[in-house]
Amino acid sequence: MKDLNDICRDVAERLNLSLTSVSATIKLLEEGATVPFISRYRKEVTGGLDEVQIRSVELTLKQVRELEARREFVRNTIAESGKLDDLLERRLNEAKSLTEIEDIYTPFKVKKRTRAQIAREKGLEPLARRIMTGHVPANASEDDKAGASDIIAEWASESVRLRNMVRRSLRRFGSLKSTVVKGKEEEISASALAQYSNFEIGVRRVASHQYLALRRAEREGLVRVKYDLGSEKENLEESLCESFMPRGGNPEAAEIVEKSVRDAYKRLLRPSVENEISAELKEEADKVAIEIFSENLRQLLLASPLKGKRVLAIDPGYRTGCKIVALDEQGTLLDEGVIYPTPPRNDLVGARRTLERMMQSHGLEVMALGNGTASRETERFLKGSGVVEPAKVFVVSEDGASVYSASEEGRKEFPDKDVTVRGAVSIGRRLIDPLAELVKIDPKSIGVGQYQHDVEQSRLKEALDFTVMACVNGVGVDLNTASERLLSYVSGIGPALAANIVKYRGENGGFHLRSELKNVARLGDKAFELSAGFLRIPDGKEPLDNTGIHPESYPLVKKMAQSIGANVKELPGNEALLDRIDVEELARKGVGGKETMNDIVSELRKPGRDPRIDDASADFVPSIESFEQLAVGQRVNGKVNNITAFGAFIDLGIKENGLIHISRLSSRRVNSVSDVVRLGQQIVARVIDIDFRRRRISLELVEVV
Repeated sequence: MKDLNDICRDVAERLNLSLTSVSATIKLLEEGATVPFISRYRKEVTGGLDEVQIRSVELTLKQVRELEARREFVRNTIAESGKLDDLLERRLNEAKSLTEIEDIYTPFKVKKRTRAQIAREKGLEPLARRIMTGHVPANASEDDKAGASDIIAEWASESVRLRNMVRRSLRRFGSLKSTVVKGKEEEISASALAQYSNFEIGVRRVASHQYLALRRAEREGLVRVKYDLGSEKENLEESLCESFMPRGGNPEAAEIVEKSVRDAYKRLLRPSVENEISAELKEEADKVAIEIFSENLRQLLLASPLKGKRVLAIDPGYRTGCKIVALDEQGTLLDEGVIYPTPPRNDLVGARRTLERMMQSHGLEVMALGNGTASRETERFLKGSGVVEPAKVFVVSEDGASVYSASEEGRKEFPDKDVTVRGAVSIGRRLIDPLAELVKIDPKSIGVGQYQHDVEQSRLKEALDFTVMACVNGVGVDLNTASERLLSYVSGIGPALAANIVKYRGENGGFHLRSELKNVARLGDKAFELSAGFLRIPDGKEPLDNTGIHPESYPLVKKMAQSIGANVKELPGNEALLDRIDVEELARKGVGGKETMNDIVSELRKPGRDPRIDDASADFVPSIESFEQLAVGQRVNGKVNNITAFGAFIDLGIKENGLIHISRLSSRRVNSVSDVVRLGQQIVARVIDIDFRRRRISLELVEVV
């Protein structure tokens, strides 16, 4: 078993990073430090590795350890069988991947009662070995030769050389072909998977979204998917036979071996390698899909908050009306009601009167409108009502709001309110602070990304949880107002300590100093170290508690202030004083680490700043009102509301979204949709195709607004 030094070396080589940096990072991870903490507060230790690099170290460390655990298991299993020799030991030690290790292990696996096993029980293995030397005994019966052939077929299927030949051929020449299941022609033609009926693509060229779509179509019973080698199949079989053929033997032995190899290829080798390649394609497709989902989620979570505004939030509807709620600047529910400005009632006068009363009574300044059913009709009414300026009506994604409404979190916050009120509150709070509200919802329910229900769910959850944690810690959290759920994502906290913090807050009237965190039940020194820098206390007793400066660096801040003859309390926001601090000189004198001191100066320049860019005032004005208004060649306004590997889905202000395929984003080759557009961004597009039957709209990008 490799020791930690060898593992660190493997990780560093895989990531092409400094061994010193990787070793230091792994040591911190082993001590329980989180990725956000290490990337923010241990830059001198890691040599300045950023959050992405540290996360890669964490994930690669896990992969290397899984590989080593499997290597050790295989070594011990073979040793217990008494068949571990120096050659096998060396091959195991030199294996660089799970595939290599599994190839070594294959002949030693405990097998179910196979045809080869039955033949061995009949004592036919010596005959099989004789045939493999090129000779067939004259007294061997046809049944005995058939049994020996089964044993030879198993040997062929366990041959690393033959397995690699099949792998290479399938990867290089193979294609994936789908055929529609009989009787499912109409169902698939009307589905979103229609393009995958009678579909074929090379194994080397299949994209992540295509592979996941093929798997979904097969799982839903719409198509059958198989690997096809075309004319290469016969070439491969001949090469396999030639490679496994005994030299200088008689024709009968050659015939038996050839028959055995062809049987092995069809019955054992091909299915096994196909399963292996399918697993690899699935793993890669999952990786891409999860990366896209994580990036989309990050963009949503880091959307600009509309702070300091009192909000009227509206959950639109038809028959049951539009639920409206009044929220103060912190998202506290002040009032609720229902208006009916949409069909069937069309009570525009009554709706306007109710809005005016609620806006005036509570000093509401802006409106947040959910983008669900009846959203467009409601938006037109609001912007034309005269109750508020059109630019102060914001359309907000309500994906996942219904999940929050029915969740334990929603019931805990509003035990005496129904789901419609909770949903409207969630919509309004998403405008006030998207991050604080969206963390209450299972990330998978937020509705961005591709095929999120088809990927490996534990990997998806791990990646999305990390994305949420990275965003929460990157922004920082108000220790006295953050919800229990938001606090749970802070580095070093978790659900149990978050609950204890909220309980302490309720019993003691909040925190005045970060150091008071140590009074919270079960919050020890390690949890304090990992969390304190990410927690903010505006208007507390210590000005530095409202910055991203870690309490461990407060003595360093004092030395930095003393170096220019100033007091720490004079530094926050004082550009003139901060410009006088010579970080290079202080680092040379050994006062502190250069990276840490630069971060301190940066934090002091804008104490309490929110790193999210404030572009929430951008107003999306649709250029069409219905699908029927569309025409090929028409220019339309849109807003990006989902990004996938194959393109961007565009909100056009109508029920149907448009799609800009990745090939239509730019005149030059684009590797990633996110290189060109981001979620929430406004664009101008041109209509290039309209599918009236399936109500699909194909677009090309004209410009980003």
